Amino acid sequence: MKHFEILVVGGGLAGMSAALACDKAGFKTAIIAKKPVKIDGRTTALFMPSIDFLDELGVWEKIKDQTSALKTMRILDSTNRLIRSRPASFPSSEIGLEAFGYNFPNHPLLEALYAQMDETEIEIIDSFASDYSEDADQAIVTLDNGESVSATHILASDGRNSLIRQKVDISANMWGYKQKAIVLTFAHKFSHQNISTEFHTEKGPFTQVPLPGKRSSLVWAIKDDEEDYFLNLPKSELNMLVEQGLHSTLGPAEIDSDLQCFPLSSLIATRFGKGHVMLIGEAAHAFPPIGAQGLNLGLRDVMTAIECLTAHRNAPIQAAQSYDRKRRADIHTRTFGIDMFNRTLLTSFLPVQLIRSGAISAISSIAPLRQFVMRQGALPGVPKEKQSA
Repeated sequence: MKHFEILVVGGGLAGMSAALACDKAGFKTAIIAKKPVKIDGRTTALFMPSIDFLDELGVWEKIKDQTSALKTMRILDSTNRLIRSRPASFPSSEIGLEAFGYNFPNHPLLEALYAQMDETEIEIIDSFASDYSEDADQAIVTLDNGESVSATHILASDGRNSLIRQKVDISANMWGYKQKAIVLTFAHKFSHQNISTEFHTEKGPFTQVPLPGKRSSLVWAIKDDEEDYFLNLPKSELNMLVEQGLHSTLGPAEIDSDLQCFPLSSLIATRFGKGHVMLIGEAAHAFPPIGAQGLNLGLRDVMTAIECLTAHRNAPIQAAQSYDRKRRADIHTRTFGIDMFNRTLLTSFLPVQLIRSGAISAISSIAPLRQFVMRQGALPGVPKEKQSA
């Protein structure tokens, strides 16, 4: 049975990044990762701390030509309610940044991570985990081919239904929103000017994010019983609905990808480290695609895990306990904030609409508050002197 210092379970974007980071930190590393057969047509917006992290891993140079900068984030109330929020615009230049970050197509990013993996000594185990056990000295993962591999530390990045999380008896709170999200990319007539716009509707966010050239990605929240209706519409009607949803700010729209649809739900583990295990990415937390927090939060998991692994290289239980303590505030704050933001958008209760409208108006109008929110959203954990460097 092969033994490694660190075994990453799960080959998504967070898991692959974790394996590269562990190798770069000098750990003997393996990853259990079955390369996906289906191409992921989604995109991911990463803020500058995450971009800097990918640059340190050697991935940024491989992917940067396929990304688009996010220089302004904008919120527009597109509801027909009595109480509506005023437009809010957040330019990155106001906090001394050329851009908040960049928008990536997921599939090329995953390919870049695999390409970087080829330049390391990381062992890729092309399999799935089927069982897990541990004792005081090591953790053992059984593979679906019957073989086993052991490690001192386990980074579990095996998704919302994490086998490893269940095997170490960490429970998770899960809840849904009766929403789904259609994901697509489209071409448009006018330049997006590196502006990402989140239109708030009664069904949830309708979010356009820039891609290179005159193209953008779209996350379109719908009711959970509307999937068949929208996916079966003729393309010409869908193009018109996209343009209408954007209030023609980008001119005529032409969808140039397949449509994918995902249920919107949230998850948060009751703890993030136990025994030999640290939970990474969606094994630890998941929430609707609001505010571009998902993978950014997962990469902060990885950064914190490296700190704990370095400090407790031969003491897995102490490493997991330290990781659990360090990740709690960030994960709980983001999960609570996004959950409340989505719920206030969906409710028709007038007092809640008034509070939401007042909060957005205050953030938009008061410069110090606006700048604080931008820093907290895009630069969490980064010292202030470095933010404006």
